[in-house]
Amino acid sequence: MKKNLMSVIILALVLADLILTAILAFTVIPQVKKSNELVDQVCAAINIELEGGQNVDMAKVPIEDIEVYSLTDQFTVNLKNDENGGGVAMFSVGLSLNTKSDGYKTYKGSEGLAEKQDIIRDQIIAIVGSKTIDEFNADSQKQVKEEILTALQSLFGGKDFIIGVNFSSVTTQAVK
Repeated sequence: MKKNLMSVIILALVLADLILTAILAFTVIPQVKKSNELVDQVCAAINIELEGGQNVDMAKVPIEDIEVYSLTDQFTVNLKNDENGGGVAMFSVGLSLNTKSDGYKTYKGSEGLAEKQDIIRDQIIAIVGSKTIDEFNADSQKQVKEEILTALQSLFGGKDFIIGVNFSSVTTQAVK
């Protein structure tokens, strides 16, 4: 008799658990889906990627849609002093432009950038000049390129117009 009563109680508890789980599934899961859709719509509306809003990856832009604009003169920039002294960096800069972006049409591509070359040069000199020779040489100037790219993208109003900064013929000299 005790075994039958215990079996009936266990069966009743299992059925109660099943009913509560079904109620939970039908009430909570649709709300979670709606919340996820809302977050996706907000992210799309403000045009950020779920990975953190990083810069446009040059690998995602087809090579035929990239135009390289080379600044005409070579840069010679005095680097910031550190405990070992200062330094000088000489380099040339090329900007990778996405020809399919709205900014390309707005600024008229390379021709438009040529008119604003002094502003671009000033931004680059300010960023490079704030680095020590060790900071400039670290990781093939990767951090410096990213800072220049971010500054130029904010200057030209978007991450899809200027998509890359390239250095060529880089020479640095330590000065004591």
